[in-house]
Amino acid sequence: MFCHSVSDEVQLKLLDLGDAEKLFSLTDASRHYLREWLPWVDATKTVDDSKAFIQFTLQQFASNNGFQAGILYNGQMAGVVGFHEINWANRSTSIGYWLGEGFQGRGIMTGACRAMVDIAFRVYGLNRVEIRAAVENRKSRAIPERLGFQQEGVCRQSEWIYDHFVDHVVYGMLAEDWIDKTS
Repeated sequence: MFCHSVSDEVQLKLLDLGDAEKLFSLTDASRHYLREWLPWVDATKTVDDSKAFIQFTLQQFASNNGFQAGILYNGQMAGVVGFHEINWANRSTSIGYWLGEGFQGRGIMTGACRAMVDIAFRVYGLNRVEIRAAVENRKSRAIPERLGFQQEGVCRQSEWIYDHFVDHVVYGMLAEDWIDKTS
């Protein structure tokens, strides 16, 4: 079982089926807020939908294709961060994340993403980590910018959010830049 301490207040833990109610409650409480940038919110209607997501993530972990971690803030479910999938041939991955509305502005996600990048390079031995965020999503874009990622470009109409496409800014970090910066 994966557990990682980010700080005294923030821990990452592999999601398990026992987290389904807490995860659904957090999603439901932040539904309007999350819906602006996340295309899966409307499809998450019940605890069973959160269970199905967790089952998928456990299969992802078991097949050595990355993982999704619950973000705990003082023991309370605050959000999710994880590797979308790992491209072992190219030693690369991308990170996705979301945080419940009531947990914003505390540095929780910056710390969680910093830990995930460190795990990608130091534990998994990857060479590249990518983060994408909608051009207009300033809060999400601030994470890779704070962590020193390079802005590499914009993918036009990259994601369908309910009734429109959004462009994504692509940020990249290489192992050599991260290791040099954090050593």
